[in-house]
Amino acid sequence: MVDDSLIVREGLHRLLEDQGHEVAAAVARPERVPDVVGATRPDAVIVDIRMPPTFTDEGLQIAASLRATNPELGILVLSQYAVPEYASRLLENGAGHTGYLLKDRVFAPLQLTQTIRRLAAGGTVVDPDVVGELLASRRSGDPLGQLSGRETEVLQLMAEGLTDKGIAERLFLSPHTVGTHVRRVFDKLGLPSRYVDNRRVLAVLTLLQSRHC
Repeated sequence: MVDDSLIVREGLHRLLEDQGHEVAAAVARPERVPDVVGATRPDAVIVDIRMPPTFTDEGLQIAASLRATNPELGILVLSQYAVPEYASRLLENGAGHTGYLLKDRVFAPLQLTQTIRRLAAGGTVVDPDVVGELLASRRSGDPLGQLSGRETEVLQLMAEGLTDKGIAERLFLSPHTVGTHVRRVFDKLGLPSRYVDNRRVLAVLTLLQSRHC
């Protein structure tokens, strides 16, 4: 864990241990991260987005550096605010094993554990508030404007890291129906079958980048 706030570090430490995780290290400053990760070789790193010395985007810089050297390391960036640009930058550095959540979200029951498991399995998790802000800001001509209401819901849940089965359970649909919606999302966003496994990530990136189109 990397956070300059002692209260946040202690809170996350207790929460993680209560949910059965082992905390390898908890540090307050970003410059210590490379050495600590190299020494402890954790499954995941949880990092605040704004820390000393500039309190701007230190967490994103750490994430980019770690992703370059540890492509399968789970990286969860926490923020106090829903900033779509931050989420987009984070995923551009490598979407697999990567998550962006609001701090308030991780203190919900089991939210942190579920997120870490998704990241460890190679998934991508984006805070629903960030996704909601992006959807609310859609403009005419945006590629997302081609999606139906249901397809938009499916894409939003994809961005939260849910599988087709998880989406089906959330929307009370059959997995077959969800699969159909997912394929239509891919088709409408111009993500042909040659992308195979990467289409899900590319669809989420399209969502995050849509406000800049």
